[in-house]
Amino acid sequence: MVQQAQYLGNPRTGAGGQALPFSPAVRAGDFVYVSGQVAMDEHGDIASGGIAVQTRVTMENLGRALALAGCELADVIKCTVWLDDARDFWTFNRVYAEFFPGDKPARSTTQARLVVDAKIEIEAIAYKPLT
Repeated sequence: MVQQAQYLGNPRTGAGGQALPFSPAVRAGDFVYVSGQVAMDEHGDIASGGIAVQTRVTMENLGRALALAGCELADVIKCTVWLDDARDFWTFNRVYAEFFPGDKPARSTTQARLVVDAKIEIEAIAYKPLT
C-alpha cells in the first residue's frame, strides 16, 4: 500500500521575502527527505562568517527541518553536501562531525557553485518508522 507524502513546514522565503517553491521536509512513509539547507536566518539572510560558522548554522537548520517530521539528526541515514570552495573541506568536516557523535550517516560531498551566496548546502534523508 502506498502512503501519500506529507509535506511539512511553512513555505520558506528568501532574500526580500521572495517565496521559495519547495517544502523544508517531506515524509514518505518511514523516510523523511529534507530539502537543501544553507546558513539562512529567518529573514532570508545568509549568516556572515566563514565555513565553520556557516556549517554550524546549516546543521542547526537541518535539525529544525527534521523536527518538523519528529526526527532528529540521529535519524539521518544519508547527507549530500555541496561546498562552494573545496579548500573548506577539512574545516567543514570538523564541524560536521560534532553533529554526528555516534553512528555517521552515509555522505557525498562535492564542490559546486551555490545559487545563493552561501559557502555550504546540505540535504538529508532520515529514516524513522511511523508508529
